[in-house]
Amino acid sequence: MERLQKILSQAGVASRRASERLMAEGRVTVNGTPARELGTKADPERDDIRVDGRRVRIARQRRYVLLNKPRGFVTTRSDPERRPTVLDLVEGVREYVYPVGRLDFESEGLLILTNDGDLAARLTHPRHGVARVYEARVLGVPDEHDLSQLAKGVTIDGRRTAPAEVRLLERRGREKTSTASRHPRPDGSQHTTLVITVREGRNRQVRNMCEAIGHPVVSLRRVAIGPIRDSRLKRGQRRELTAEEVNKLRAATGMGQVGRGGHG
Repeated sequence: MERLQKILSQAGVASRRASERLMAEGRVTVNGTPARELGTKADPERDDIRVDGRRVRIARQRRYVLLNKPRGFVTTRSDPERRPTVLDLVEGVREYVYPVGRLDFESEGLLILTNDGDLAARLTHPRHGVARVYEARVLGVPDEHDLSQLAKGVTIDGRRTAPAEVRLLERRGREKTSTASRHPRPDGSQHTTLVITVREGRNRQVRNMCEAIGHPVVSLRRVAIGPIRDSRLKRGQRRELTAEEVNKLRAATGMGQVGRGGHG
């Protein structure tokens, strides 16, 4: 017998934390009875476990899909507003994969989808500090004080963000200085591209960080998840992670390596 949220995670339904939310919402049943208690245990080989009426089975084949998410897609399996989801971009993947973490509807870039619940949980837990690297195109030109603020941490919703790595990648457009502010006043064409590395996964974190220093994000793209990068993967395209890449991800989260197959 195992805890139900662990079974759901191992089956690739959702991370353990997300599985607990599914249970609390009454969407998980064991032998026909809603299982709302987080301490509920079950036997995946004998019990009839269902999520939203769909039978849950332990995944025999692990899948690790790397997607370059375009703007205009929701990073969930379904959306009540009927907007396109990232699952629409991985049609043909038979396993019940789900996205690891989130990218905003307006954001783009690398996203991993998998049915490996243990790895997904470690990648999203801030304790393991797996780096996410973003290229943020912001309005105006942040000065050294702004960049220092981002790196040391800014306060969002009463909580200070963890230290980040920040560097200026590109600056374009004309500057109009204002005597009322130490910041250049954007003229509509002026923007700067920053490379920002964070190790915690707060909601809309990079956007909120840039907003906090007075340089709102115009566009945002995630270019790396831990050791995983792929500048050749075009928007909307996907590919399988290699066994070597999976092992690098596992190493980044403190997990042991798997064999050459990497997907079993």
